[in-house]
Amino acid sequence: MPKCRLLLSFSCFILVACSAETSLLAPNTAFTVTEVASFNEPWAMSFLPDGRLLVTEKYGALKLLDPDSGAIGDISGVPEVRSAGQGGFGDIVLHPNFAMNNLVYISYAESGEGGSGAAVARATLSLNGNNGELQNLEVIWRQFPKVSGNGHFGHRIAFHDGYLWISSGERQKFDPAQDMTMNLGKILRLQDNGSVPADNPFMDQGGVTAQIWSLGHRNPLGLAFDADGQLWNSEMGPQGGDELNRVVRGGNYGYPVVSNGDHYNGDDIPDHPTRPEFNAPVAFWNPVISPSSLMFYSGSEFPAWQGNAFIGGLSSESLVRIEFNGEQAREAERFAMGQRIREVEQGPDGAIYVLEDERAFSGGRLLKLTAQNK
Repeated sequence: MPKCRLLLSFSCFILVACSAETSLLAPNTAFTVTEVASFNEPWAMSFLPDGRLLVTEKYGALKLLDPDSGAIGDISGVPEVRSAGQGGFGDIVLHPNFAMNNLVYISYAESGEGGSGAAVARATLSLNGNNGELQNLEVIWRQFPKVSGNGHFGHRIAFHDGYLWISSGERQKFDPAQDMTMNLGKILRLQDNGSVPADNPFMDQGGVTAQIWSLGHRNPLGLAFDADGQLWNSEMGPQGGDELNRVVRGGNYGYPVVSNGDHYNGDDIPDHPTRPEFNAPVAFWNPVISPSSLMFYSGSEFPAWQGNAFIGGLSSESLVRIEFNGEQAREAERFAMGQRIREVEQGPDGAIYVLEDERAFSGGRLLKLTAQNK
């Protein structure tokens, strides 16, 4: 199948057909998009040091892509995944010292007593050509408690300064986001083996409470550090009120007590300004963008965007560029992608890579964004 190249902008598209390629053209385009591969319900990706790409598929498969040849291999040893609703195989991140220890970290939904919940495991990645295996898999964190339902797992993973950070959704149960006896609706900070750092803000309370770095989160699906080491998260609001948050030690972001959106049944939720004791979002969206992921850009392919962040949009079918001014942030540009965007990452070549959410009859594509007028 020939690769598809698209030129995109936030303005309207003009469709041009040709024998070998299909292009979408628009004035003032910012980048060229090339289709690299297609996957079955892709959710997350992580580049290996050699430029190959690990891709998780929601139903429970882990793929290894060689972008140069297009070959896609299989990684065995993935744990049993509960794929239902928003739950399934989630994130994949390399240990900071992967070149020495070959450790990868994965998140996924699992079944258990009381229902289901997210888990994070680490394993040694053993490769054999374009296939491989996860060996010595060890679960190092679980959502507590397991509950009914198939929504708001969160389970994004990030590393910074040797610590492991995990976003945990409130599982559509509202109140757990404020309940300190649960790790639902929280962002957690752990050692790379799952133990709790001695200087966590609620360490003295023990149990899962000691894991908590911040609370009052709804469905945090983006988790990333900027170049200065500041943690940010993007999360879905209810009916309105999607958020970009500057995450600080011990911060309480207010859900479900406050939100700049409302409940789906139409009931009002007080807006953030009514309760200044809670941490307000730095930016929020009404109508929503349905943020799926968050990435800070530092590459050379788009030098004008260095230090900017990018958020993948699901219902908005967009890629949202964020500019920062100190502790402030704003949406600077929105690129219409024509499909739900599940994940955005920077490649080792400085290009921006995005995973589409599942497309009818054709899977979810991996797209490579490169500068049009470099």
